[in-house]
This record gives sequence, structure tokens and C-alpha cells, in this order.
Amino acid sequence: MIKFISLGAVVLLSSFSVHATESLVKYESHYSVQETADRFESIAKSKGLNVFARIDHQKNAENVGLTLRPTQVIIFGSPKVGTPLMQCAQDMAIDLPQKVLVSEDVNQKVWLSYNNPQYLKERHDIKGCDPVITKVTAVLKKLASAAIAQ
Repeated sequence: MIKFISLGAVVLLSSFSVHATESLVKYESHYSVQETADRFESIAKSKGLNVFARIDHQKNAENVGLTLRPTQVIIFGSPKVGTPLMQCAQDMAIDLPQKVLVSEDVNQKVWLSYNNPQYLKERHDIKGCDPVITKVTAVLKKLASAAIAQ
């Protein structure tokens, strides 16, 4: 019995090291999903970022007779930032342009979430792009903070 417990502990601990960096950064918003997404989109555009698409998953679900809590994704970015990341690791293109998710959870709390750039760095084994990763991290934090600010 002790061998099984020890083996289980080793497996459990080793799984934590694989996910050392949280893959999502989440901010709670005191606004509705619609208003949080509107604010984020407006701020991103005002900073010169391209907003490529905005997807309303709740509306799309309703269009096929299904229900979903409010859920929107905004796809945005800048080739000036994304291209250097892809030059470091071309596979990064699968995660670009950047996305934010604005959603309402089961407790009716609204969250603005995005992929953690450090997680993407690990995921794509990016080397030599730390200044770009740092810049992306700072920009995402500023955009998210501004969108949820009261």
C-alpha cells in the first residue's frame, strides 16, 4: 500500500512541474461581459493595435438553439510584435494574433483572460526573445487592467 501512495505522490508532484507557469492570466471585472469586451476593444484600438475579430460565442450558440453564458473572444495584435516572436519560433503563429476571453462564470462573475506569454514561451521553447515576451506581458497587463478599471 505504501508503494502505491509513494508512486502516486511522485506522479502528482511531477505533473506540477510540467505546469509551473500558469497558462492563463485572469482578471475579475466588475462590468458585464459586453461592457468589459467593449472597453478592451476600444482601449486596444486607441493604442494602435489591430482588432481582427470579435466572436460572441453566446450569440453563436443561440443561433443553433443552444445556451451558453456570456462569452466573447477578441482577436487582436500587431505584426510589429508578433513577427519577431514568430522569427524566434515560427510555431508561435498558432497562438497569434493574441486573444482575450471575456466570460461569465457559474457564479455570474466576469473574467478577462489571456494566454500567459511566459507559458507561450515555454510551450514553443522560445529562445532569444525575452525583450519581446517582456513587452507583450506588460502590454497585456496594461490593457487588461485598463479594461476592468473602475
